[in-house]
Amino acid sequence: MTTRKAMMVLALVTGLVLFRAAASVWAVDSDGDGVDDFFDVCDNTPVGTAVDAEGRPLGDLDQDCDNDLEDFALSQQGFTGPLASYMVIVTVPVGNPGNADDTEGDGYGGVAYTYNIGTYEVTAGQYRSFLNAVAATDTYGLYNGSMDSSSYGCQITQNGTDGNYTYDFSGRPSGTEADWVDRPVNYVSWGDAARFANWLHNGQPTGPQNLTTTEDGSYFLDGATSNPELMAITREADATWVIPSEDEWYKAAYHYNNGVTGNYWDYPTKSDTAPTSEAPPGTDMTDGSANYYGSGYAIGGPYWRTEVGAYDAKPSDSPYGTFDQGGNVAEWNEAVIGSYRGRRGGSFDYWDDFLHASDRFSSGPPLEYYALGFRVAEVP
Repeated sequence: MTTRKAMMVLALVTGLVLFRAAASVWAVDSDGDGVDDFFDVCDNTPVGTAVDAEGRPLGDLDQDCDNDLEDFALSQQGFTGPLASYMVIVTVPVGNPGNADDTEGDGYGGVAYTYNIGTYEVTAGQYRSFLNAVAATDTYGLYNGSMDSSSYGCQITQNGTDGNYTYDFSGRPSGTEADWVDRPVNYVSWGDAARFANWLHNGQPTGPQNLTTTEDGSYFLDGATSNPELMAITREADATWVIPSEDEWYKAAYHYNNGVTGNYWDYPTKSDTAPTSEAPPGTDMTDGSANYYGSGYAIGGPYWRTEVGAYDAKPSDSPYGTFDQGGNVAEWNEAVIGSYRGRRGGSFDYWDDFLHASDRFSSGPPLEYYALGFRVAEVP
């Protein structure tokens, strides 16, 4: 007995409604994906989408009938359902606890514990969700108008009036929202990154910027916005989501991932030679590829920054599996360097020197800049 006949017999035996089973006889395919409605679990697939035998998009790893990058993040963490229901930060574990500092560098990278670090830089879409949750009144300036007005901006638009602000991508200069949502956020200060980490620590609440949402958690900010105030902030003992320390960031980018050694690469693409500056997914199968300024911009305007994780041709990821720790945007870390906070990794308009393990830059923590973003880490 064929599968289809068996299913129709089952319907008769159990008293199930027959009209849908009967419809399969006439091979109704309402969304035109080549799968009969009777078997199609995703019955409104966009035209042209490649699907499996059940009508699911081939990239639909969390089985909610779409296939975007952020839902892949959900699947990696064991969640299902649309991203709007809960933001999941995709992370990779960084093991080998107790590894030695870099033996050929300036003595960074030794971490005594296992932790998780963001696989990708925090995206404009993720930061947009953060703003919509806590910035109806933007008390501490989490939004920078240059995100929208600058040709280099991540194209988050602020709508409405104070007390009723909402955030979307309606002001983007070209393309659709999908063209911007998975690119890294920029024009964010160290304080903005700390408040984002607090929000994650607190379970992604919705409400004004106060001690239950952005001002306490992994960092006790309580309104800190000035350079001296932000320089005085330290990680709390019970912190969970954080801006990576310089050692945490450095280890994830450069350590060989071969035990408790002091062995490190020079670049965050598992190589001692600079990756190639080129458009993703990349062609350099020896030293990797990255978005930095080589003989010119790797991708140029209007996007400038690639979608996170776009360089999926190995070996463009780091030894622990992170992406874009070299290029795209420079990233904040917790380091205190004089009266500044640390940043590492280079960006789309910096040369390859800035991707090197020896490059150690810093800026005043209130700085909001077009070539500067961040990633987060999860610590025990």
